[in-house]
Amino acid sequence: GRAGRAPIRAANRRERLMDDLRPDIDDEESASAMDPEEDIDALVLDRLAAYGHSIGSAHEDSKDPSVDQDYAVEAVLEADSEPDAPEAGTIAPGPSDSEPDAPEAGTIAPGPSGPERRRRLAGRRQSDAPREEKTKKTKSSKDKREKRLVGLKIGASQIAAAQIVNNGAPELVEVFRGPLDPGLVVSGEIRDPDALGEALKRFFELHKLPKRGVRLGLANNRIGVRVFEIEGVTDPQQLENAIRFRAEEVLPIPLDQAVLDYVVLDDEAREDGTSVKRILLVVAYREVVDRYLQACRGAGLHVVGIDLEAFALLRSLEAPADRDPGAGALVAVGIGHDRTTMAVSTGRFCEFTRVLDWGGWSLNVAIARELDRAPSEVEAIKRQLSIARETEVEGLSRQQVAKVRDGVQRALDAFARELVASLHFYQAQPGALGIGEIVLSGGSAHMDGLLEAVAQLVGVPTRLGDPFMRVKVGPKAAYDVQHGSVAVAIGLGIED
Repeated sequence: GRAGRAPIRAANRRERLMDDLRPDIDDEESASAMDPEEDIDALVLDRLAAYGHSIGSAHEDSKDPSVDQDYAVEAVLEADSEPDAPEAGTIAPGPSDSEPDAPEAGTIAPGPSGPERRRRLAGRRQSDAPREEKTKKTKSSKDKREKRLVGLKIGASQIAAAQIVNNGAPELVEVFRGPLDPGLVVSGEIRDPDALGEALKRFFELHKLPKRGVRLGLANNRIGVRVFEIEGVTDPQQLENAIRFRAEEVLPIPLDQAVLDYVVLDDEAREDGTSVKRILLVVAYREVVDRYLQACRGAGLHVVGIDLEAFALLRSLEAPADRDPGAGALVAVGIGHDRTTMAVSTGRFCEFTRVLDWGGWSLNVAIARELDRAPSEVEAIKRQLSIARETEVEGLSRQQVAKVRDGVQRALDAFARELVASLHFYQAQPGALGIGEIVLSGGSAHMDGLLEAVAQLVGVPTRLGDPFMRVKVGPKAAYDVQHGSVAVAIGLGIED
């Protein structure tokens, strides 16, 4: 495996930041609004673990008995416990059923790879014979509509949408961003669905975006991925029952309030013939999804799919492909306004996600604290600041710049603690790989010196992601190469 070792000059800072590691860590014609009575169970989410594919799609006529009516979402509450404080800058695996002790610095251990097999937890509703012809028409219409998708990311401070045509290689037709009033969305939770619906309606009408074919991204602290093993079960129905039973043990939510799905990542046999299946389980509260759909209904949007933002982030930054286990896992990190989405991929599958309560706004707060100003007043200063070297900042003295840089460094230390703890938590899961590299995206990822600072603090090679690498940019798509904040929206629109 590959191990990224931090320079010696960063060791003391890493030791300090680890000391106080927290313990709990196409149709373009306007579509009419979705039926207010439409249940979220009308959404069919599939192919959950292969981040190169869409996670879900919704059938237009949800009340047609010939249409599949099961629902599954790619989300999981993480376990109650957090990892112990690891040694500074090290990313290494721990035991499968307990949190890792601090490993030796700079070590990376590979994990096994296996066949990609999948079983749905929820059964699909079967069609009656008289409705066979209508079912075919519905699916044909769906396939046609999905060639042109609008990826929609709703953040705390802005809305981002990317229109993608998926005929062979995906083509970016248009990409837009727009501000969002504070307080409508906080940490991925919608506080006012009606007001958000009005904001979405204005955004789509302003940019003349089609209201059909919308794929929505979700991310908050109650959504994630959980991996565990089940032994000695080969019958599909018994496996489903075993997974439900295990879900009740590892997830602190009642199953009658959750939607579940799973994928079998590995299916191997021990020397004694015992079957051992490595399961990736996903879950979400229905109420979380329903509030997003309520806002979209209010805007007249027709949502054809719901995707985890972590999967969309991976899809935009890296094409799905078999990855050499010896190279370690790829970690995609999207820095948003008030939260950061991270996703760990072994190549074909996203095996772990987490949403960190840290974003670009944390840097604003750190700068504002040093200057005794409001965080909203220091955005221009943040854009001029360099972490890597001393620079002049308009309106600030040299002493003030030094104070601000120290404050920003402390904020980055906190970010590194969260990231390292999450990576150790991932590596406590069975079959986890070592960490090969980190790919950063988001507007704040372009801050001068931030990339190098993260690499030093975490001790893993880090590079800047390009959200446009997987799409052909059309003539109407005006974009800036630094617009990393649209990575999730682009990933939501890609249909591999």
